[in-house]
This record gives sequence, C-alpha cells and structure tokens, in this order.
Amino acid sequence: MDLQTLTYIVVGASFALYIGIAFWSKARSTGEFYVAGKHVHPVANGMATAADWMSAASFISLAGLIAFLGYDGSVYLMGWTGGYVLLALLLAPYLRKFGKFTVPEFIGDRYVSQTARVVAVICLLVISFTYVAGQMRGVGIVFSRFLGVDITVGLVIGMAIVFFYAVLGGMKGITYTQVAQYCVLIFAYTVPAVFISLQVTDTLVPQIAFGSTVIDGGGFLLGKLDQIVTDLGFTAYTSGTKSTIDIFFITLALMIGTAGLPHVIVRFFTVPRVRDARISAGYALFFIALLYTTAPAVGALARLNLTETIQTGPVGSANGNLAYEERPEWFRTWEATGLLTFDDKNGDGHIQYYNDTNMEFTPTADSYGWQGNELGVDRDIIVLAMPEIARLPNWVVALVAAGGIAAALSTAAGLLLVISASVSHDLLKSTFVRDISQKRELLAGRISAAVAILLAGYLGYNPPGFVAQVVALAFGLAAASLFPAILLGIFSYRVNKQGAIAGMLTGLGFTVGYIVYFKGVFIEPFAENIAANWLFGISPEGIGAVGAVLNFHVAMIVSALTPAPPVEVKKLVERIRVPG
Repeated sequence: MDLQTLTYIVVGASFALYIGIAFWSKARSTGEFYVAGKHVHPVANGMATAADWMSAASFISLAGLIAFLGYDGSVYLMGWTGGYVLLALLLAPYLRKFGKFTVPEFIGDRYVSQTARVVAVICLLVISFTYVAGQMRGVGIVFSRFLGVDITVGLVIGMAIVFFYAVLGGMKGITYTQVAQYCVLIFAYTVPAVFISLQVTDTLVPQIAFGSTVIDGGGFLLGKLDQIVTDLGFTAYTSGTKSTIDIFFITLALMIGTAGLPHVIVRFFTVPRVRDARISAGYALFFIALLYTTAPAVGALARLNLTETIQTGPVGSANGNLAYEERPEWFRTWEATGLLTFDDKNGDGHIQYYNDTNMEFTPTADSYGWQGNELGVDRDIIVLAMPEIARLPNWVVALVAAGGIAAALSTAAGLLLVISASVSHDLLKSTFVRDISQKRELLAGRISAAVAILLAGYLGYNPPGFVAQVVALAFGLAAASLFPAILLGIFSYRVNKQGAIAGMLTGLGFTVGYIVYFKGVFIEPFAENIAANWLFGISPEGIGAVGAVLNFHVAMIVSALTPAPPVEVKKLVERIRVPG
C-alpha cells in the first residue's frame, strides 16, 4: 500500500476515534463542560494531562530544537520538565482544594475583586492565543505534508476536528479524547526512535543509544556527530553557544511559566479529591518522561541521518555532496511543502550544506568553491521527516503523522476550552450577566470556543515563529502574569487586590512589550545584531522570568502601601493551604 493511502487510513482512523469519544462523552452541564464533572480517574487524568502538556512543541519541535541547537536545546528539556514538578508540588493540590472551575475564578475570589478576575482573564487570553498559534502551525505542517494539501486547507481540517470534539464534549470530551491522543502520540514517537536506534547503534532503547557507539565503527554517537558538524563549520553538537545568564532565565521562565499555564492547571480541577490531584500529577510526570527522555536521542539521531544523507563523502571532496538531481524521495516531498529549500548558489548541481555564518570556516568553504549554504531546513520538520530519511516502513511514517496531529490537536483543544471558560464563566456568569442560566452559559461557552477556533486558525496561518519558539513565548507570558498572582494568593496573607492587579499588569505589559519589540515585524528585519540589544543579554524566550520578578516586587510593594485584605481572605488562604 502506498504511503498516501496508508496515511489517510491511519489518520482517518484516529479522527474517527476522537469524534466517537466526543459523542460518547458529550458534556450535558457546565460542570462537565468546564471540569469534566470532577470525576476523572487519576490515571486517566495523568494521561490527559500529559497529552495536554506534550503539544506540537514537544512532539514536532523539541527534537528539532535539540537536533539543530545541540547542547543549547537542553534548556527546553530542563525548563519544561522542571516546571511540571514545580506545578505538581506548589500549585496543583492547593488549587484543587479551592475547588472552582478556572484560574481567573481563583484570583477573583482570593483577592475579592472582579477587576482582578477580569485582568486575569486578559492575561489568560494573551497566553492562550500565543500558545495556540504554535499548535495550529503544527497542525498545518503535518497536514500539508502527509495529506498532500496546502497548509491553509490543513488548518481548516484541523480547526473542524477540534471544533467538533471541543465544542461538543467540553472538558469531559476533551479529557477522554486526550487519553486516546496520548496513546497515539507516545506510540508514534517511540516506535521510529527504536527503529533508528537499532539502525545506527544496534541498541533497542533510544535513551541508551544516545550514549552508545555507532555500528559503522565511528565511535560514540555524540563524538561522531561532533566531528561531522564541526567539519561543516557548525558549533560542536555537545558545546553551547548561549550565555549562562540567558540559559538561566529561559529555564526559569519555562519552569514558572509551566506552573502558570491555565490549560494545564485546570486539569487538576477534574479529579474527585485533592489526593487524586497529587496522584494524577505523579502519573502525568511518568507519562511525560517517556517522551522527554527519548527526545535527546531522537534529535541526535535525526541530525546525524540528515547530515550524512546530504554529505555523502569527505568535506570538500569532488563528490562529497549529494547531487540535487539524485536527491531522495523524502527530499522532494518536503520541498513541495516549502519547509525544505535548495538554492544552487555556485551552480554546480550539488547541495552544499554548511555554516556560512562562521567566519573562521569561510576561507575553507571558499577553497572548495562553495558560495554559501544552499540548504534550508525548517527545524519543525525534523521529527516528521526522520522516518523517511531513515527509510523506515510506510506504516511508521503514517503513524508519525497521526502522532503529530494528535499532539497538536490535544493541546489546542485544551487551550480553546480554557479560553471558552474564561469568556462564558469568568466574564459572563461571574461578572457581567450573573443571572444567566446554566443552559445559556453552556451555549455561550460553545460559541466562544467556536470564535476562538477561528482566531486560532488565523494565528496558525501567520505565527510569530517556529512552533517551540512561539510556545516558549507563551510560557514567558504565563510566568510574568499569572504565576506570581497564584503563588502569592496561596502562600501570602498580605497581598491584596491592588497589589495583584498592579503586579499582573506590570509583568504582562513589560513582557509583551519586550517580545513585540524584539520579535516585531518592523524591528528584527532591520537589526544587524539584535541579540546585542537584549536586556542583560536575555532573549525574548527568557524575559518572562524578569517579568515575574517585576510582578512579585510590584505586588508586594503596592500591597504594603494599601489596606490589608479582609479577614475572610486569611481564612480562605488557611483553608486551601491544608490540602486534605
């Protein structure tokens, strides 16, 4: 069976499964729509949380980052994994003890302020729409390649699928759909990793293959990879180029941003008891670790395979580079998507792939007759293209397509539901139309989810960067805005509504301004060395940690200068801090 047909069958079967689950678990009340009726089993909630957490950034882009950044890519592994531990220990049990539906509802009740609730909704919407832009880009990439359609058509198909099971099933439908999606995505991620580990190192377990020797006698995998990439002028794979301060702040932003992500936090509202929130957090960490410990091996193996495919002989030798006319089928199919490009700068018909920004390597490249790097590889395609590069069976390629779609759709659905709940529950029910009936509130939630899907589709078509980069920006926004307000709300009696509001607005405003300035369409194209202008050398991906520091300080200073919260707040804090 040809790849296209097989892909349609595998992806179509997964869609049928998701839609069937949505019908089976249709939400019939606001409680089921927002928090799945609070009766999800901890194991199921752990799998759903893992699927919600392991978005297109994890499945599609994380290994691509590691493949091209090498050591520097480890910052994403540390930040995202460490952040989940922080969330499980510091926030999840206490928020479950609070027992409401949404993060803005906690902030509004804890600070006894409708204004604080509305500000939290604004923060949540900015975070969620930034995050969902990366997910919808992932959907478009997968569909454009494996279903043979334009990226716009792929986005429309993805939007329709998410609309169906998110709007119909609410949190109840999404939860059980995400359990199925986790099974699909983890199987799709590990199977090709095992295949390629055996091909390259004769080792079954990818995590062990990462530190093993290669079959062809070239020594250890990482040693061989270091040699190959340095021969082409790239930085050694195991060496870092980022400054220590930037690594620290990116890691911190990702960690505390994780603990402030509303679509992950809300997952702990869906279990019956506080104890179950802790248990489901443990299960989720185990399920997440299955992918995150595999990602470094996938990135290294993919970079090795890609480079060896293009570099067929010694660097600089007459026939050392792949002839364009002899490029393999996977190269041709990814060229059609526009995510893999070739520009024959010296007109010799061969593909020169090297680091043409390395001034020390330039004289060597010139001596070979090279006139610039001719290969453009979008880092978001590396996991999806890896099975084809390694010439794995078609069913593995189709499985990876289904896994990539599952990863992107699972997180997109969770984000869209959080957006929906914020509009219908926190703005309408709790602020502007307090006497609205449950039926009308449910309808408002579904309408707002539909509108959010349309906007998410637009952002997916025109995102501000590659998948993992966009997601990292969303984490920074969460770190700078919601995390301090939630943490202080749980562990501080003294912080009041004035402090919380001032802190959230300061953190969000500073971080958004910094990101827009350095990522804006009118700034970056005209900057010769934009990194030289970063504040203290901190990139936009890490600036959320600075925003969080500003948030904490402003909140505490303003609270100290204004009246203390009412006595009921102290009782509320004491109650939720005993998560029994």
